[in-house]
Amino acid sequence: MNPPLSCTIVIPTRDEAETIAEMVQCCLKLTSNVMVADSLSKDGTPELAAKAGARVITIPQAGKGSAIRAIIPLLTTDLVVFIDADGSHEVADIPRLLKPLLEGRADHVQASRLLGGSSELHGSFQEFFRLAGSAFITACINWRFGVTISDSQNGFRALRVAVLKELGLQEKITTIEQEMVMKTLKKNYRLAEVASHEHARIFGESKIRLSRVWIRYGYVLIRETCFP
Repeated sequence: MNPPLSCTIVIPTRDEAETIAEMVQCCLKLTSNVMVADSLSKDGTPELAAKAGARVITIPQAGKGSAIRAIIPLLTTDLVVFIDADGSHEVADIPRLLKPLLEGRADHVQASRLLGGSSELHGSFQEFFRLAGSAFITACINWRFGVTISDSQNGFRALRVAVLKELGLQEKITTIEQEMVMKTLKKNYRLAEVASHEHARIFGESKIRLSRVWIRYGYVLIRETCFP
């Protein structure tokens, strides 16, 4: 099954010159609607993405959340897929993400690293704390909303655009992913998961630094679980 033409694939980027062209080319095999939301890259990522065939949107603010929020008003298709630029996500799994949407069984589908395995979240204390923090937040979400999901933090996900526009997202950094999940559930939209393996990023290191952002993750968790 190939995704319909009414699907847009969005790739948020910041300094991913080594991998962005290949990611764009792989995504273009599935749909002609590929958008790169670039936030303050200094290594030529936007130019490489455009040359590879993507529509590039330059975001003047830092942060993955800022990039995603800036893209939302520009979406004109029925469905959207968000995928990271670093090569850690399987482009070939996009049809599996879209299937529950196309079959009318879900409004938001997230790829699960807990079901599909991860080659990245192991081996160091930084990765251990990321995995432990993600598991804790996911457990709190399950308790609060009476669901059973395994991964609330993965950047690889698909949504109905109409639903995405109703979520009222506020986050400026990677906390936008757990915000998407929690607001989907708070607004009684249907959330589903599919297994997808996460590979180690092809080049460089993760830009997430827990020492800088853990307070924000906790704040978003409390805000979305304790307040209407």
